[in-house]
Amino acid sequence: MIVTFCGHREVSQEETVSAHLERIIEDLISEGAVLFLLGGYGRFDALAARATRKAQARHPEIQSVLVVPYPDRKYDETLYDRTVYPPLEAVPRRFAISKRNEYMVDKADAVVAYVEHAWGGAAKTAAYAARRKKRVILLSAGNSARMDESL
Repeated sequence: MIVTFCGHREVSQEETVSAHLERIIEDLISEGAVLFLLGGYGRFDALAARATRKAQARHPEIQSVLVVPYPDRKYDETLYDRTVYPPLEAVPRRFAISKRNEYMVDKADAVVAYVEHAWGGAAKTAAYAARRKKRVILLSAGNSARMDESL
């Protein structure tokens, strides 16, 4: 199973969100998740990368992959096993992140989404995942709820 993440740049109640992420990742690993695709931008992506790395200490068979939207930019790759640049050469630079997000959703079986409001890239990516009939696990600072149907 392949899992990806989408979430807002800012995160309220980081400790709570981080704890929810750790539990969700453990649940997904027990269901067969072996590959985690991560975006590497913003606070939620950093929390997801750290939670995935922490899970790797207990589950060395899982892999974390940083999916980059720009091939000419430097990235902190310390939390990832490798990086991937999707086929975005023909995409205008201003659309690279949203197209990268769609690529990650298309490759994934499940999407863990931290969406606190209905606008912005995280909300658009979660809605895209629902339209693509992906399993969406909606996460918020207040609580964690599993969603297996459209948003």
